[in-house]
Amino acid sequence: MRAPEFWTTGAGPWPALLSPLGCLYAAGGGLERRLARPLRAPVPVICVGNLTAGGTGKTPIALALALRLTDMGRNPGFLSRGYGGKAAGPLRVDPASHTADQVGDEPLLLAARCPTWVARDRRAAIGPVVAAGIDTVILDDGYQDPALAKDLALVVVDGATGFGNGRVIPAGPLRETVAGGLARADAVIVMGEDRAHAHERVSLAHPDLPVIDARLEPDEAARMLAGHRVYAFAGIGRPEKFEATLTEIGADLQDFIPFPDHHRYSADDLFTLLGAAAAADALPVTTAKDWVRLPQEAREKVTMVGVDAVFADADALDGLLSGVVSPMPASAAPAAPDRDA
Repeated sequence: MRAPEFWTTGAGPWPALLSPLGCLYAAGGGLERRLARPLRAPVPVICVGNLTAGGTGKTPIALALALRLTDMGRNPGFLSRGYGGKAAGPLRVDPASHTADQVGDEPLLLAARCPTWVARDRRAAIGPVVAAGIDTVILDDGYQDPALAKDLALVVVDGATGFGNGRVIPAGPLRETVAGGLARADAVIVMGEDRAHAHERVSLAHPDLPVIDARLEPDEAARMLAGHRVYAFAGIGRPEKFEATLTEIGADLQDFIPFPDHHRYSADDLFTLLGAAAAADALPVTTAKDWVRLPQEAREKVTMVGVDAVFADADALDGLLSGVVSPMPASAAPAAPDRDA
């Protein structure tokens, strides 16, 4: 499903009419967190989450953190709930054999960078993760899940939509109130141009909370599409962001077809998309997150466009990481665990 327009604009009667349900939703989540007894893992846990439903750029941020931690001599691993996958876990993701239907699309992307586990119960996964030699756990999402204690909690905010209309689901996009959610955060990362005044909203709620700006940049392979005719499709939280990326890199965009987030492409979908691309004499392209949801035979016909998270103040990010993990000398850094372990 796509987010309703009033989640962003606040227009119409629905935000007010649904507000009582939003209050109940917020109260239920707050009660769960107050009653919970979070497990303290034997290694640092870094959570990359958000306060809103839908995509804000959490996965690129998580991937960037893993790269930085690896540069610091750490041996990071990802832990995800595996949204969209059938596996309850704990299960170590093997990108060579698992599919998005089994483990979800985001874990497949994460597993291409670092060892990754999926588990509906994140507590149950800590033992296998640590036993595999992981010394820093990165949670992709899970900010509202009280199962694990977080040593560093980062809230990612989309600069274009911010906190939406400021109301809680179903009256708005928020999973919890802005003030309550930011009270547990160690920093906020604003992804992209801050057109929704996220800096101001954070400052009003928690004046001392650090805010770091970041942006998504197309990878080298994506930039090679400049000047080429492309036929694009995407099923992500905000598909229009992918369309804008293609325009920015100078691709000759023939058409763009949006789908709901985590869309599972059927044989009919792919027949239509690939046929339309051929008719337009264009290269079919999609996001990395969509590409891993395609059948293997379709992947060979579709070009994946990747993006990387880039921070405006990398030193500020390093400062946050250094507060919970210490850089390790090369001689002391643990060997990377066997991917088949």
